[in-house]
Amino acid sequence: MASKQQRIWQTVILIPSGKVASYGQIADLAGLPGRARLVGKVLAQVPDTLNLPWYRVLRSNGQLAFPKGSEEAKTQTGLLQQDNIVVLNHRVKLKDFQWQPDLAEILWKLTF
Repeated sequence: MASKQQRIWQTVILIPSGKVASYGQIADLAGLPGRARLVGKVLAQVPDTLNLPWYRVLRSNGQLAFPKGSEEAKTQTGLLQQDNIVVLNHRVKLKDFQWQPDLAEILWKLTF
């Protein structure tokens, strides 16, 4: 069985361009319900060489986790905008941009 870290990475990789997910949603889909903070810790340690779309993961209210105005927040906002995701006032409207994996993705790609 894959380690918790690998399960989180493999789930984040599935978030399509133009969509976002919450830390809790990633934890649930990775088979780690209630472990949203673990997702945050794992994503904070992603090696640059992995090319993981970490920036597509947000708080459950659509807010960026980095402090407003920080370099990290500016980087994340820029990457989200490159994905055609609208970021207004440090937040993404989940109603418009949240990833909802279809049944095929759940059955065949999420193997946890």
